[in-house]
Amino acid sequence: MAANSSTRNGSPGIELRDIRKRYGDVAALLGVTLDVRRGEIFGLIGPDGAGKTTAMRIACGLVRPDDGGASLMGYDTLRESRKVKEHLGYMPQRFSLYPDLTVSENLRFFADLFGLSRAEREERERALFSFNRLEPFRKRRAGALSGGMKQKLALSCTLIHRPEVLVLDEPTTGVDPVSRKEFWTILKSLAAEGLALWVSTPYMDEAALCDRVALMHRGKVIARGTPDDVISRFPRKILEARGRGAERVAALLESNGPRGVRAHRFGDRIHVVYDSTEQEESIRRILEPVDVSLRAVGPSMEDVFVSLVGGDGEGVS
Repeated sequence: MAANSSTRNGSPGIELRDIRKRYGDVAALLGVTLDVRRGEIFGLIGPDGAGKTTAMRIACGLVRPDDGGASLMGYDTLRESRKVKEHLGYMPQRFSLYPDLTVSENLRFFADLFGLSRAEREERERALFSFNRLEPFRKRRAGALSGGMKQKLALSCTLIHRPEVLVLDEPTTGVDPVSRKEFWTILKSLAAEGLALWVSTPYMDEAALCDRVALMHRGKVIARGTPDDVISRFPRKILEARGRGAERVAALLESNGPRGVRAHRFGDRIHVVYDSTEQEESIRRILEPVDVSLRAVGPSMEDVFVSLVGGDGEGVS
């Protein structure tokens, strides 16, 4: 699975420089600058509509920016598109597997698209089956695979020509938790081999699996760095509320809580964000009649994102 040797030494896998893009009246990207290095997984984290897909398509040379520049392995994505395609593996949100073809036939089809010889294709298939665990299913039609298996097959088709840069747009959306974990194990192994991986996701918990991240909101990068670095700059304290009365927490604090206290729901949990010991005492007193347990917790990437978007704290970019 080793990457090609025909790389430009010292060049990052991907560079975006002050990229701007509008679609009519909608500003998709507002000056995005970032780089993705070889041997790392770079996570682009944010909800739908943040601009993640547009940024990735520009990096792949599929969309022309209104302003700014992009390069991949040192090649300009617009002026040197043929070189870019040699080094790039791109897996869009809706990767087009052919459901009536078997696993092996899909791999063969994409190998033919990239002009691989029969010997090269067979060698690549052996290598891919060694890590994707699809060998027992090589004769199964792609349409009969589970969601997780389809994503692993899509990734394998993306890897068939030995790209050095992988751009994966929300590859685990809709995939069950076990398959998500297996998929990320595969991504880690690819980064360890020296590939540059750029992965977008709406799942904040996947940020912890990346080497570096950029949080995006409304076309802007609002935070960046290693996951631990981004989280460590969260400036406030958190009490986590769990229990049958959790749905009452936000309303009670909104009407009776101290100034500046915020409550955010994360599934069955409520995170109450505050600053001082006096505020904590007030929060505990207000919530004492409510059937919830309270415990101090550290911030998550979700807390950072909600804080930045909601204006609870200062930027940490």
